[in-house]
Amino acid sequence: MKILIVGSGGREHAIAWKLSRSPKADKIYCAPGNAGIAQYAQCVPIGAMEFERLAAFAKEEAIDLTVIGMDDPLVGGIVDVFEAEGLRVFGPRKNAAILEGSKVFSKALMKKYGIPTARYETFDSAQEALAYLETAPMPIVLKADGLALGKGVLICNTLAQAKEGVKTLMMDKQFGGAGNRIVIEEFLTGREVSVLSFVDGKTIRIMTSAQDHKRAWDNDEGPNTGGMGTFSPSPFYTEEIDRICRETIYQPTVDAMAKEGRPFQGVIFFGLMLTEDGPKVLEYNARFGDPETQVVLPRMKDDIVDVFEACVDGTLDQIDLQFEDNAAVCVVLASDGYPLHYEKGFPIHGLETFLGSEECFVFHAGTKFGADHDILTNGGRVLGVTALGSSLKEARANAYRATEWISFENKYMRHDIGKAIDDAPGTQDAAGAKD
Repeated sequence: MKILIVGSGGREHAIAWKLSRSPKADKIYCAPGNAGIAQYAQCVPIGAMEFERLAAFAKEEAIDLTVIGMDDPLVGGIVDVFEAEGLRVFGPRKNAAILEGSKVFSKALMKKYGIPTARYETFDSAQEALAYLETAPMPIVLKADGLALGKGVLICNTLAQAKEGVKTLMMDKQFGGAGNRIVIEEFLTGREVSVLSFVDGKTIRIMTSAQDHKRAWDNDEGPNTGGMGTFSPSPFYTEEIDRICRETIYQPTVDAMAKEGRPFQGVIFFGLMLTEDGPKVLEYNARFGDPETQVVLPRMKDDIVDVFEACVDGTLDQIDLQFEDNAAVCVVLASDGYPLHYEKGFPIHGLETFLGSEECFVFHAGTKFGADHDILTNGGRVLGVTALGSSLKEARANAYRATEWISFENKYMRHDIGKAIDDAPGTQDAAGAKD
């Protein structure tokens, strides 16, 4: 098969790596790709939002399956464009990708179908939002309605912070049109867990659990980022929590989308908070998470081509999704100053150390080739160093050891990724070893 991946980050690198291990993937392309993805795929200089050019390329090269990695093209309707051209494509159509594309939509869906989530109100007027905050309990959470690169969520501890947050989102338009409407919701406490799933419109298959670290600095301080590291599985995601989620969140979400005339085919990412009142949905994403993908796919036993095709064909009920009885930790190596101001264009050294390893991997998030074909930093998040281990503690130690193999000017990372493991009741993957 010829397979095209659309995207250019660490998530797409992990997908390319996993596809390269399938005997069914004869040729892999990636548009636009990056310097790391080029190891497994032929990179094509077409942007992820150039739908017509991408579809034309897929037809010209007789691509058998296109995999959409990024949120922007999905929400923009790239799947609809491909399907209109008779092309096979993995990902939700535009009317289903709204599950991520609009926080207002997803919150209303959960409310209508009784899917547990935080109490909330929506606003399209800054003045009305500010008036509501005067009597709202603190802390409180503000969310931009649209896509904001994973940074459109503000946790406000005081009324003054909340008012400034409304100004940032709705008046200063820091995230553009994404902040035209906002959701203001109650602040939930508990452990956060990320659970990815494959969906074919009616059947859902749950992947193994993971936990992301969004804040830029150690001890969960600093601004929100796209993710500074993650680990899998979450020791806090127990068999009982998995059972509750399947009954009250996972299948109900798939059924709700179908009932709304928006059947979902692709990946649903469930961002959960494990509260004292049970698990609740923080957010949905309509694609693989980044950097969660970098720890989930290395643990997946199945041939990913089979799973992609089952989602497209509506035969996911025939897939027995399984994961290795091990653990993975990913530490993001970023450019110092990310996510605010940072420099790029520095040579990266030590990447060759990972070649041929089956326990340590380096997934490129923001890299490019230099004039001499050397690899340079080309973003805020540069690399994701992922390591496997028999336990989470072993995987964490392996990952941090592997970060020492790489050097570049302005290299920055958090040093506490997976530190919560030390407080966990255990490290067994009760729910993720087999669906």
